Order: sequence, then C-alpha cells, then structure tokens
Amino acid sequence: MIAYILATCVPGNEKETISKIKEIQNIVEVNGVMGKYDVFVKIQADDTTKIDTAISKVRNVPHITGTVTMPAIYGQGGTIDDE
Repeated sequence: MIAYILATCVPGNEKETISKIKEIQNIVEVNGVMGKYDVFVKIQADDTTKIDTAISKVRNVPHITGTVTMPAIYGQGGTIDDE
C-alpha cells in the first residue's frame, strides 16, 4: 500500500520538519516542495494499520500546520517501469 501526504509547516522550519519525518517508520521519500505545500511525503507499508500509524506520526511532527493525505488506488496507474 502507498499513501502520499502534502504538508504545510511553519516557515523557516522545513529542514527540521523533513529531518523528523525521515525518522518515521514506513516513510520511503520526503522532499521539500514549493507552492501551496512545503513537504511531500511518500509512505509505503504492507497493511493499512502501518500506513495509518505513519500518517498519524507525520501529522504530529512539530511545526506541521496542515496536511492533505492521498491513499493510492491500486490498479490505476503506477510507475512508468510498471507499465
């Protein structure tokens, strides 16, 4: 299973926020982004409980002010390598 999170954080705290997110189990990618959101997070795990736990932990990272969570729908798309 895969889920994506777009997060906003307190300005000037992006690097610290990304560093904290990297410590969370099942996080496979974290990047700073520009625009409406500040941080992109990719979560991958073998069951929904682990995904839910990781989402909860990301949402509780200090300086995170808001999140949008997007679970992936299997069978619709994938990586270019999968096609």
